Amino acid sequence: MKSDFTCGFIGLGLIGGSIARAIRDFHPKSRILAYDINQEALQAALADGVINTALSAIGEELSVCDYIFLCAPVSENDSSLSEIKKYMSSTCLLTDVGSVKADIHRHIQKAGLSPQFIGGHPMAGSERTGYINSKTLLLQNAYYILTPCADISQEVICDFRELIASLGAIPLILTYKEHDYVTAAISHLPHVVAACLVNLIRQSDSPRGIMKLVAAGGFKDITRIASSSPVMWQQICLTNGENISGLLEDYIVSLSQIKEEIDRAGAEPLYQFFDQARVYRDSFIDASSGPIKKSFSIRIDIADEPGALAAIATILALHQISIKNIGITHNREQADGVLQVEFYEESSIQKAEEILSSKGYSIYH
Repeated sequence: MKSDFTCGFIGLGLIGGSIARAIRDFHPKSRILAYDINQEALQAALADGVINTALSAIGEELSVCDYIFLCAPVSENDSSLSEIKKYMSSTCLLTDVGSVKADIHRHIQKAGLSPQFIGGHPMAGSERTGYINSKTLLLQNAYYILTPCADISQEVICDFRELIASLGAIPLILTYKEHDYVTAAISHLPHVVAACLVNLIRQSDSPRGIMKLVAAGGFKDITRIASSSPVMWQQICLTNGENISGLLEDYIVSLSQIKEEIDRAGAEPLYQFFDQARVYRDSFIDASSGPIKKSFSIRIDIADEPGALAAIATILALHQISIKNIGITHNREQADGVLQVEFYEESSIQKAEEILSSKGYSIYH
């Protein structure tokens, strides 16, 4: 991978802006061109020194690019392919950042761009949107899934994987079918389930709203993702519907089975049901022990450098704040902050936030 490469961005929102910032920080000799319908975002990126050139349209300027990142909404990316193809050089690599891969791969195949395309999905994000909320650290230690086309060379795959790793992310190579099935299970289905739970409570609550009143603990925690953009999740269900529907069918069968055990008061099967879930959940890399309950935690932006994590732990220890669990969050599609710190008591959150903020750390809840 050469150090003086040129990147083009079609769309410079939260994800596109964060990738551009990371490239600027880690590869200062690189040249970055960007096009976005939001002129304010482009002017801000120029003022920040993140991009070198703001494009007024998709045009001839893209012919010098070694990489082009499609970071606009899915429908706009699809419609832009024929225009982008006119100006791409034969050595340019095209990639995207969408959370569903089958659809873009179909459009790439149709456009005849398979030998030059690697799908991308950085498992990082935020409920905040737009270039104004972009940041270099968004990619730090986050999984970044790559879905190369079958006819792209291994040399190109290795080169792009090296670039993604150099930005502080963790590249994982999957086929686009594997990607869509995995994300349907660990991301898309949970959003559907969370929304179903919230709507069930909405429909079941009394006129006094007692359920809503007492939902501030565990229920609120496990349904937080239901606050995500309805437009985005509508589009995900439309583009990855087959996988989501199949997993929903399996989930409905599981619900029916546990309902039967509850109805017949099956003590041992009920115990096994909860115990197997507990054991598997606690095996997750960043899982805290014990049953699912309200978590007293904050998330912190830290650079990926020696001693960064130890510095946080030391600062808190010096102020007599006990840490229950601490770890890097690799999948941050709906949460800010690289490092998650969990405390034993809710009172520790405010104290830790005040201390760390005074040290210049960015804190998120």
